[in-house]
Amino acid sequence: MARRMALVNNKGGVGKTTTAVRLAEGLAKAGHRVLVVDMDPQGNASRRLGWAYDADDPQPTVSEAIQADRDGSLASVITPIGWDVEYASRIVLAPARLELENRMAEAGVVGSWRRLVKALDGVDDQIDYTLMDCPPSLFHLTQLALAAAEVVVIVTEPEYDSVEAAIRVRDFVRERASELANPDLEIAGVIVNAMQNLGSHADQLASIRETFGGLVWDPVVRHRSLLVDADGDEIPLTEVRGEKAGEVRAAYELLAQTTVKAVPVR
Repeated sequence: MARRMALVNNKGGVGKTTTAVRLAEGLAKAGHRVLVVDMDPQGNASRRLGWAYDADDPQPTVSEAIQADRDGSLASVITPIGWDVEYASRIVLAPARLELENRMAEAGVVGSWRRLVKALDGVDDQIDYTLMDCPPSLFHLTQLALAAAEVVVIVTEPEYDSVEAAIRVRDFVRERASELANPDLEIAGVIVNAMQNLGSHADQLASIRETFGGLVWDPVVRHRSLLVDADGDEIPLTEVRGEKAGEVRAAYELLAQTTVKAVPVR
């Protein structure tokens, strides 16, 4: 059975989706089988992995799997990704589109926060890592992922608001996990993105390390425009060219190694 990881922050724009996609890539390059579950109605992880919705041949998405409220319903949603590289065969996707927003209206339905747990039942037994890319909130869609996860990885950037949002995630997990019938849920790590050579960033990184201690994973990912371009072009880092391309690829490959050490495959 997969190690299920929810990637979370209570603030948008911190690089959470980039981390989900590139961590999946790094794990796959290392030989691991990865399922990416896109829990964000924006569907950015789905797009960046090369998936596109076809209105003429509608594909089921995470929204339909959750709505089904049935054991194993996510199996009918999972699809290969669109990258044309060898290791892409080790990544599969449960895609999302804006329609996932409709599931928010079900938050008050008894047991609705357990629907992703049920949808995943038996589906990722042959997967090493299930990465759930959550929206920038702590409400229903994120709670679905937290109920299904074994561990949380907080993704942040060295900015004051982002760090405060990361602390809110930590506190929510500590105080509310039992209410999601997941009392053993824990923070496995904190990934810091978009580091620049700024005094304010150095100060905030020091604050992150003081607040989260040994949970902060290395390496810290530096801000690189070519990473933004790769996300926009929906391509794997293997296809990126540029002076800093090797550095960016190495950062996520090392983070994949850190993931395996912190959350080892059973």
